[in-house]
Amino acid sequence: MLPQTKAEEAGWITLFDGKDLEQWDQVGQSNWHLADGTVTADKMEGKEAGYLVSKKPYKDFTLRVEFWPSDDANSGIYFRCLDAKKITDRTCYEANIFDQRSDPSYGTGSITRYVEINSMPKAGGKWNTFEITAKGRDITVLLDGEKTAELRNGMFDEGLIALQHGAGTIKFRKVQIKTL
Repeated sequence: MLPQTKAEEAGWITLFDGKDLEQWDQVGQSNWHLADGTVTADKMEGKEAGYLVSKKPYKDFTLRVEFWPSDDANSGIYFRCLDAKKITDRTCYEANIFDQRSDPSYGTGSITRYVEINSMPKAGGKWNTFEITAKGRDITVLLDGEKTAELRNGMFDEGLIALQHGAGTIKFRKVQIKTL
């Protein structure tokens, strides 16, 4: 038997470790590819965003995602998504990654449609970590250890997780989840 990592010992499950996409389905036409321990997307066919969607749904959890967006990236971490084929901020919650959003109130660190961000942090051009906790109706988003959004809402109580590529370049190198 292989020794478990400390994260697995603490109840964390690795959904992406830089090696393969076995726990994800691709939806849309982004060019997701593995390189240097990351999964990267930087091109789309057409105007529809591309997603990596978890193969299983989650209800109550803490999700940790390490990501690197280009300055012009439009991306996000969608969670509790109702339908793998329809990933939108109306069918899921979205922790947004979008430094150049024309309306910055729902830019990086916000929960699109639900929680605005005032004095939006910039994530472009560096590695960042989102830690998203969803327990019952309570949802919290931390960006690099700082709370950027807090929500009490019962719209979506269970669903899939989706990593988005909408514009620019986005890289993910580690995705872990701990069920609560």
